[in-house]
Amino acid sequence: MSRFAGVGVLVTGASRGLGSVIAEAFGSEGAHVGITYRFHGSEAQAVLDRIRERGGSGTCLEMDVRDADSVRAAVAAFEEERPMDVLVNNAGVVQDQPLMMLSPDAWQKIMDTNLTGTYHACRAVLPAMMARRRGAIVNVSSVSALRAVPGQAAYAASKAGILALTRTLAKEVCDHGVRVNAVIPGLLSTGMGVRMDRRMAERHRADIPMGRFGSGEEAAGAVLFLASDDAAYVVGESIIVDGGMTL
Repeated sequence: MSRFAGVGVLVTGASRGLGSVIAEAFGSEGAHVGITYRFHGSEAQAVLDRIRERGGSGTCLEMDVRDADSVRAAVAAFEEERPMDVLVNNAGVVQDQPLMMLSPDAWQKIMDTNLTGTYHACRAVLPAMMARRRGAIVNVSSVSALRAVPGQAAYAASKAGILALTRTLAKEVCDHGVRVNAVIPGLLSTGMGVRMDRRMAERHRADIPMGRFGSGEEAAGAVLFLASDDAAYVVGESIIVDGGMTL
C-alpha cells in the first residue's frame, strides 16, 4: 500500500520547480495534494492534471505566503476537503546581489516569503494538527544556510532562520503529536538551479564531490521520508541532500 494513501498534504509554492516535484511525488503515493500558487495558476493546474493522470487526487489553491489571511483561507479551504496531515513549506524566492547593493525592499521581500511565509503556514496548520495529535511539517531550507555564497546574504539568512525555526518549533509541538523537520537541498537540476547562469553553475558543480546537480526527485525523496511514518522518531532534524557539497 502507498505510504500516503488518504493522507492530506499541502505543498506551498507547488506550481513549478521543486515544489511541483514534491507535490507529484506525494500524489503518486496516494496523498490528496494541495498545490498552492501565487501567480502560476495554469502551471499549478498542470501539476494537478499529472497527479490525476496517475490516479491521484488534489486541489489547486491560490495563496500568498506573505499574507497571513491568504494562508489561513487556503488552509481552511483545503481542510474542507481533507484533514491536513502534512505541510511542506517550499515557497521561496532568491535575488542574488551583494548586500551593499540590495535594497531594503528586496531584503524584506525575501524574508517575508521565505521565513515569514513559513511562519504563517506553520501557524495556520498547527491548531488542527495539535487538536488531532497528528501531523508532520517539513520545511525546505538550502545549503546557502550552511555554506557562504557571495550575493546571497538575504537568502542565506532567511534559509538559516528556517533551520532555527524548525528546531525550536519541533521542541514546542512534538508532545502534541506533531513532528517538524527540514530538508536542505543543494544545487538541483530543477527550479532555481535551471535559471542559474551557466558559467556560475559550472563553478558550483566543481565544488560537488558527486560531480553533478541533484534531481528534484532526490530532494523530494527526503521530504517524503520525513513526512512518513518511517520517520516517526525523527524530530527537529535537517537532512542535507547536496551530493557532498557541504562536506
